[in-house]
Amino acid sequence: MSDMTVISENDLIESVADALQYISYYHPMDYIRALGDAYAAEKGPAAKDAIAQILTNSRMCAEGHRPICQDTGIVNVFVRWGMNCRLDSERSLQEVVDEGVRRAYNHPDNKLRASILADPAFTRRNTRDNTPSVLSVEMVPGNRVDVDVAAKGGGSENKSKFKMMNPSDNIVDWVLEQIPSMGAGWCPPGMLGIGIGGTAEHCMKLAKLSLMDPIDMGQLKEREAQNDIEQLRIDIFDAVNAMGVGAQGLGGLSTVLDVKILDAPCHAAGKPVAMIPNCAATRHAHFTLDGSGPAYLDPPKLDEYPQVTWKPDAAAKRVNLDALTPDEVASWQHGDRLLLSGKMLTGRDAAHKRIKDMLEAGEELPVDFKGRAIYYVGPVDPVMGEVVGPAGPTTATRMDKFTEMMLDLGLLAMIGKAERGHNAVEVISKFRVAYLMATGGAAYLVSRAIKGAEVVAFEDLGMEAIYEFEVEDMPVTVAVDAAGNNVHTLAPAEWRRRIAEGDLELAE
Repeated sequence: MSDMTVISENDLIESVADALQYISYYHPMDYIRALGDAYAAEKGPAAKDAIAQILTNSRMCAEGHRPICQDTGIVNVFVRWGMNCRLDSERSLQEVVDEGVRRAYNHPDNKLRASILADPAFTRRNTRDNTPSVLSVEMVPGNRVDVDVAAKGGGSENKSKFKMMNPSDNIVDWVLEQIPSMGAGWCPPGMLGIGIGGTAEHCMKLAKLSLMDPIDMGQLKEREAQNDIEQLRIDIFDAVNAMGVGAQGLGGLSTVLDVKILDAPCHAAGKPVAMIPNCAATRHAHFTLDGSGPAYLDPPKLDEYPQVTWKPDAAAKRVNLDALTPDEVASWQHGDRLLLSGKMLTGRDAAHKRIKDMLEAGEELPVDFKGRAIYYVGPVDPVMGEVVGPAGPTTATRMDKFTEMMLDLGLLAMIGKAERGHNAVEVISKFRVAYLMATGGAAYLVSRAIKGAEVVAFEDLGMEAIYEFEVEDMPVTVAVDAAGNNVHTLAPAEWRRRIAEGDLELAE
C-alpha cells in the first residue's frame, strides 16, 4: 500500500469556499460559448433580447465578482474520496464541507443569499449561512480527492421530475410531456440532466450528477452518435427545442443547450427515469486535493466571452411608475417591452402570507398597494456602496394564490419570473391589470437599474421583507396584458408552428 495522503480540514474548507464564491459570479465557459452560439442563431426578438441580458449580466458579474442570480442556491457537493487519503479533522466530512459553505456565503466582499430553511414542514427557519449542504461521497482507489460543487437554484430544482416507468415506456415521450408543466420558471435556455435506472433516489442523483459534465451537444451532433445513449441525448435535444419554448419561455429556437444522461442497472420490473433542469445560472466547478494545499480555480478569460452587450430596445415604452394609471396599464399589449422608472414595492411568499393573515385578522396593513406595482424578489445583501445586491425576479406562480387578494388592494402591475397559472391569468384580465416579466438569470443587470432601496414593512423577514425600490429603466416584457393575452402560451405555440413549417424568418 502506498503512503497515506493527509488532507487537512482547512485545505478542504478553503477549496469548497473558493469554489462556491467562484461559481457565484463565473459561468462555466462551455455554457457561455453555447449561449453565444444560441444568441447568434436565435430568430425570436424577445428571446434574443433575453439571451443578450443573460450574457451581459454574466460578463458584469465576472468583472464585478457579484452573483449571477440572487438565488445563490442549495449547495450540492459530490466527493470521490481516494481510499489512500485521510481527513485530518476532529469533525465529520459533512461538518467540514459545511464550514466551507458557511465561509463562502458569509464572505464580506460578496455575501451570498442564505436560502436554506430548517424544519421545512413547519416553522421553516432560515439557517442564516446556507448550510447544510447536500453531500454525496463515493470511496474510490487512489491518493487524491475529487470534488464537484454545484449551487442549485430553487426555480430549476423545483421543476425536477421523476417516474417509475414500465420497461416498455418511451423516455422521449415522457420528457416531452413534462416540458409544458415545467413552464419557464427554470429559466431556459439551460440543460436537462436525465438519470435512467438504479432505484428512485439513485436515479435522481444520476440526473443531478450528469449536469456536472461540460456542454458538448454541438460536437456530438457533428461527429454523430456512437451508442444508444448518445442518440437518445440528440433525440431529446431536438424534440425539446422543436417545442418552441425558447429563452425565458418567450418563444424561440433555443430551449435547451444540451441534454445529459447517466444510467445504472435497475430491477427487471421497472425503469426509473428522473429529469432535473439546470437554469441560465448554471453553477458548478471541479477541484482536486492531493495533500499539497487548497485548490484555487483559475478565472476564465473575459476576452473569450461573446461580444454581446444588452442595451434597452429603442422601441421599448418608457413607463413612469409614480404616475401609473389603469388606462396606461390597459394600453399595454402582450409582448411589449417596457422600461420602468419610479417607485415600486417588493414582496414574495412570506410577505404575501403575512398580508393574508393580517387581512383575515382585520389588522391595518403597513403599506398601501393602491395604484402600485409589486416586484416578486428576494435580493442579495448589498456590499461596497451598492443600493441593493443582485435582485432578479423569483418564480411568479408561487404568488398565484394571493393574486386576487392583492389586486383587490388596488395593485396595477406585478413583476416576476416566468409564466402565471391559468387562474391567475383569469384574475389579471378580470381586474384589467398586467403581469410583467423580468429576465431570470440577469439579476446583477436588473439590480443596476435600482437606484434606491428601503425596507418599508416586515423587516424581520430578511430578504423576504417588503422594500420600496426606486428604479430607472428597468427592462421588462408584458407577459399577461389586461385582456388576458398570455405571451407564455401564445409565443411558444407560434414558434412551435414556425419550427415545424421551417418558417424561421421574423423581422427584428
